[in-house]
Amino acid sequence: MNERNTLLAVENLRTSYRTTHGTARAVDNVSFNIDAGEILGIVGESGCGKTATALSVLRLIDPPGRIEAGSHLWFEGHDLLTLDEEAIRQVRGRRIAMVFQEPMTALNPVFTVGDQVAEVVRVHTSATRREAWARAVAMLDRVGIPEPAIRARSYPHQLSGGLRQRVLIAMALVMRPALLIADEPTTALDVTIQAQILELLQELQREMGMAVMLITHDLGVVAEVAQRVIVMYAGQVVEEAGVQDLFSSPRHPYTRGLLRAMPRARRAAERLQTIPGTVPSPTAWPAGCRFRDRCADAFEPCGNPPDLFDLGGGHRARCFLTQVTAATAPTEPSMPSRI
Repeated sequence: MNERNTLLAVENLRTSYRTTHGTARAVDNVSFNIDAGEILGIVGESGCGKTATALSVLRLIDPPGRIEAGSHLWFEGHDLLTLDEEAIRQVRGRRIAMVFQEPMTALNPVFTVGDQVAEVVRVHTSATRREAWARAVAMLDRVGIPEPAIRARSYPHQLSGGLRQRVLIAMALVMRPALLIADEPTTALDVTIQAQILELLQELQREMGMAVMLITHDLGVVAEVAQRVIVMYAGQVVEEAGVQDLFSSPRHPYTRGLLRAMPRARRAAERLQTIPGTVPSPTAWPAGCRFRDRCADAFEPCGNPPDLFDLGGGHRARCFLTQVTAATAPTEPSMPSRI
């Protein structure tokens, strides 16, 4: 871990939920690292395990969900799964913070936004109410909220969607955490505001030197801000690579399908391609390759579960085709553009 300056090491993470239809294995043996100061993008369709992975890191999986034995979450030299409740509460918000995708449900409607940012300070420090309020106003100002001293006394419903998202960012970053988890931080916003929020997150990441786990379904966002990408499907990591490598030479059929489904300026008049079928149920993952039933390239070995093969240069892919067609694997020659 020290050689790579690794901040977070997720090892064999398995998170499951008990349902009326059986056990849903939302995250199934997932491993990855996040280095200090880097932005890691995690992409995939809804239901692939992205958010469950993030909530697991913060140990916010409540019954009937559970993180299974054998999982490890190494953060700053400690396994988060071994910490008692008081210790993990000190990590949440102080060393690891999260921005949720829907600010209206993430913010408490009966407290002012200033009180909610100040509360984070008071929970994690010995600051007085006056000191915590001053820090909250300063943070609201830093995230670009106009007239922060006045807006701090507003309630969430009195702010626009873009301003509410900035409040969530202020809450997450007021303690200057080492790791920020941003779960679809721009999904509910219009395109112009999305660009502003992404620019703000990049500015604050550089300013604070923090690492960011950016969860999104938008590959254009990943292309714009991340250094490294993990593609998840059916509870597993199916591909991992540096951003340029992933977009120039995707090696898993699912990744190529996601890229073909992205809008590109060079084919604006063409219809977008889709990936046939749907993500299988987490209560009944198929045997063998979980993407096999949706994959046009499936062949006999896909009846067995593929490993996450190391392709060199930090590129890994969970596909048997990487072992038989490495020299001729299809590629996507350009980065996707955001809309």
